[in-house]
Amino acid sequence: MSWLQRALHAVGLSKRDLASDVIGWTDRSGRRLGGPHGVTPESALRHSAVWACLRLRANLISTMPVDVFRTVDGVLVEVTKPAWLKSPSPGVDITQWMWSTQVDLDRYGNTFGLITAKDAAGRPAQIELLAAGEVSVLTKGRKITGYRIGGEILDPSLIWHEKQYVVAGSPVGLSPIAYAAMSIGGYLSAQQFALDWYTNGAHPGGTLKNTAKTLTPEAAAEMKARFKVAAANREPFVTGSDWEWNTAAGDANSAAFLDEMRYGVTDVARFLDVPADMIDADSATGNITYANVTQRNLQLLVINVGPAVFRRERALSGALAEPRLVKLNSDAMLRMDPQTRAAILAGQVAARLRTPDEARAYDNLRPLTDSDYAQFDRLWPTKQPAPQPVERGGGWALPGGRPVIEVTATHLPAERLAIGSGWTPPGGRDGR
Repeated sequence: MSWLQRALHAVGLSKRDLASDVIGWTDRSGRRLGGPHGVTPESALRHSAVWACLRLRANLISTMPVDVFRTVDGVLVEVTKPAWLKSPSPGVDITQWMWSTQVDLDRYGNTFGLITAKDAAGRPAQIELLAAGEVSVLTKGRKITGYRIGGEILDPSLIWHEKQYVVAGSPVGLSPIAYAAMSIGGYLSAQQFALDWYTNGAHPGGTLKNTAKTLTPEAAAEMKARFKVAAANREPFVTGSDWEWNTAAGDANSAAFLDEMRYGVTDVARFLDVPADMIDADSATGNITYANVTQRNLQLLVINVGPAVFRRERALSGALAEPRLVKLNSDAMLRMDPQTRAAILAGQVAARLRTPDEARAYDNLRPLTDSDYAQFDRLWPTKQPAPQPVERGGGWALPGGRPVIEVTATHLPAERLAIGSGWTPPGGRDGR
């Protein structure tokens, strides 16, 4: 135990090191998980499914537009974003920042940043990201008391800390990679097995046997060396008729490595909350089909990405003054086909949920002008001509003389008095 660990233990503090064996990289007996080389968030990236899942989630969340709203009488009104939500640190825009933090959240369950500037109210104005693997969290019970970075302990007020998958009693998030170490390690071991098999002198291992006589150890070693040199240089090995080469077949467990690699892909997708078919993984039940692309994206958004988006909105909103809040525009992810989009927008305009100009803005079209409306009326007349008054009976008539409403004294209540072709309601006001 180091002097730092003894000091922390003496004051009742524990160390939560996100890159060490404390969280997930070994079992209780001290054995490393995921094969003889162990699995870390860095080595896990060699697993194609891990990389695909991390890339998919980070690409989607980081490219959602970040908007800031203020609640006014129960209605969200968009306001100007603070500068740090456009460029959180010098030379880093919000898209890159969101991508990096989402990858750390999905690998470590936590992401960290150093708050290098604050506004007049003490809220973050600049946040420079830190490598999550280099941060240790110091806790006392369930309370975080500090962060150890590069040998220096910093106060929590100086650190931006987002969490994901937090369980009761823990002040930090759980690492999906740590809990998927067995599946990831099996896949990496299968990869290593194939690599060792085909890089063993550029050929599979086997047995070189002299069928005519028994060799002394010295002669066997010499022949082995000659064979290895020839095979390594991809040259023919010249022998007499008394030698034979038998390729070594894989043992009974070797065939399971192929199954392990297939299983490892879908299993990792479950750990990282991504549908396996979205990363081109084979499905044992066949292909999964959807009516259209929009339905597929909607399922991914609601079930898989939606909770992560909500957590991120809450974390970013916590750095703003109330009643302001952050919303990630997830609607931008629903890339509909043109026919579906047109039908939905037309329905919203007809139901008066959107104006025609708002619908046109989705296609980057300018608002309609009076001349545009006049042209529409000429091409597709939808308005009836204004009714014209006629002398007969005080009614109204369309062109051609057909009355629309025939108003006579017999149609009026007793208290309404006919005056000429019109009538007067109670009080004497002319109703024409």
